[in-house]
Amino acid sequence: MSTALKHILAILLLPVVATIIIPAAIVVGRPGSAGWPLPFPFDVAGQAVGVMLMSLGLALIANSIALFVRWGHGTLAPWDPTEKLVVRGVYRCVRNPMISAVFCLLLGEAVVMRSIGLLGWFVLFVTLNLIYIPLVEEPRLERRFGDDYVQYKRAVPRWIPRLR
Repeated sequence: MSTALKHILAILLLPVVATIIIPAAIVVGRPGSAGWPLPFPFDVAGQAVGVMLMSLGLALIANSIALFVRWGHGTLAPWDPTEKLVVRGVYRCVRNPMISAVFCLLLGEAVVMRSIGLLGWFVLFVTLNLIYIPLVEEPRLERRFGDDYVQYKRAVPRWIPRLR
């Protein structure tokens, strides 16, 4: 399988399912779950915040994938991981910018659509990752990359960049 096809497959199966397929199913499956009312100017401000969150999420995803291709020599998928530990670009600020990106996209979608169902999906997705990443993903990375990952983990926060 070509490298480009591996990346496309990983993108379609992971971020696209989490940020497009499942949210679309929630909105279509629960038509009354979208559109809680907000008075002006809060409605416009909420839409702007939601769009900014979604834009940030898309930028983080694009940047993360580019770094994986250029420096990591692998994909975002656990079944075809990077060969090298990527610690440049956004990975200097947070260890999991791809998950941070999905968090931004899902919260942005919930705000733009004003959907309790989408907000519930955001909370569930965050909760699952709060459990999965420290218990499964990080131990795997420690085994693969050894002390380099342990030092990286000490120096760089998981999802939210330090302000200093």
